[in-house]
Amino acid sequence: MLVIPAIDLRGGKCVRLKQGDYAQETVYSDNPWEMALDWQNQGGRYLHLVDLDGAKTGKIENSTAIKSILAKVNVPCELGGGIRDEKTIADALSWGIDRVIIGTKAIQDPQWLHDMTLSFPGRIALGIDARDGRIAVSGWLEDSQVTVEQFLNKVNDWPLAAIIYTDISKDGMLSGPNVETTSLLASKSKSLVIASGGVSSVKDICDLKRAGVKACIVGKALYAGKMTLSDALEEASK
Repeated sequence: MLVIPAIDLRGGKCVRLKQGDYAQETVYSDNPWEMALDWQNQGGRYLHLVDLDGAKTGKIENSTAIKSILAKVNVPCELGGGIRDEKTIADALSWGIDRVIIGTKAIQDPQWLHDMTLSFPGRIALGIDARDGRIAVSGWLEDSQVTVEQFLNKVNDWPLAAIIYTDISKDGMLSGPNVETTSLLASKSKSLVIASGGVSSVKDICDLKRAGVKACIVGKALYAGKMTLSDALEEASK
């Protein structure tokens, strides 16, 4: 199982939000590249980068911080937040990003997502952020009327790199992931499903792994000291 440390970027800093609330922010580092290098040095094999400002504005806002991370680490990185047009995808990949995560624009314009997966096969990850089974968009500020299952049925045959599933009610709460829904999604998806939100302990990783989930993103639990990356990696490798 792949354990992916998260680095959330806002105003050029590494931060965490509580349940996606921009008013509930904790700053963990003024230099995100130092955090990225630390995760790599602790054994991280992949990093999850999110431009929180970009998720609100619809364009990448933390390019300087992103490029500084890419310059320092030699593990692949995925990037989400504010990626809503083909040029931005191409730009991010040209910087050295391994795959980009499309969320809001994918829900609003599925045909565009389909076209992008054909233009960049295996380089587009679909970010599905859900609240009560319905997909949320615009940095979790709005709920759509589209259910997770409906959207999976639409995209399942497209050449996606992965699907990153976040249960917003779990994110940043250290309350455990939504194992049941993530496992169900993983069993139905033809793409790699990555669990995100709520992973707070080695037991959570064990539960996800036992449920057939092949990868998870870990954020607040690492930053708050609830779990070490080495312990998470040890459990994942069993």
